[in-house]
Amino acid sequence: MSRPQAGDKAPAFSGLNQKGETISLDQFKGKKVALYFYPKDDTPGCTAEACNLRDNETMLKAKGIEVIGISSDNVKSHDKFASKYSLPFSLLADEDKKIHEAYDTWVEKSMYGRKYMGTARVTFLIDEKGIIEKVIEKVDTKNHAAQLL
Repeated sequence: MSRPQAGDKAPAFSGLNQKGETISLDQFKGKKVALYFYPKDDTPGCTAEACNLRDNETMLKAKGIEVIGISSDNVKSHDKFASKYSLPFSLLADEDKKIHEAYDTWVEKSMYGRKYMGTARVTFLIDEKGIIEKVIEKVDTKNHAAQLL
C-alpha cells in the first residue's frame, strides 16, 4: 500500500473522538478537512502541533478548513489531551490502526538504531469533494497552520 497523494480520492474513515462521538469523512462533504496524523498525545512535538492548530483555528475556519487529528491513542487519552490544552477539534482514536493503514501512516521508524512501528507525522488537506489537495510530509509542528494556509 502506498500513501495517497494529491489528486487521489481520500480514503473513507470513521472513528471515535475524545467525546466518544463517531466522526467520519462523509460528515465533512462540502468542507475542507485537515486530517493530521500525529504520534502521541501530550508529547512535546504533538502538543506544539495541536496548540498551533488550536491558536489558528479562526483563520483555518475562515478558509473553510475543519481540523481532525488522528493517533493510535485511545479515547480516554485523547479526552485528557484535548481537555488539558482546550483543543476545539476532534481527535480520533485509531487503536486498531485501520485509518493509519488506509493513509499509509503506520510505518517503520528507527530511534537509536532500534526499529519499531509508529505513526508518521503527515497531514492530508482534503477538499470539499473528498479529493486530497495537498500532502504535508515535513510538518513544522510550531507553524503547522501556516503550512495549511
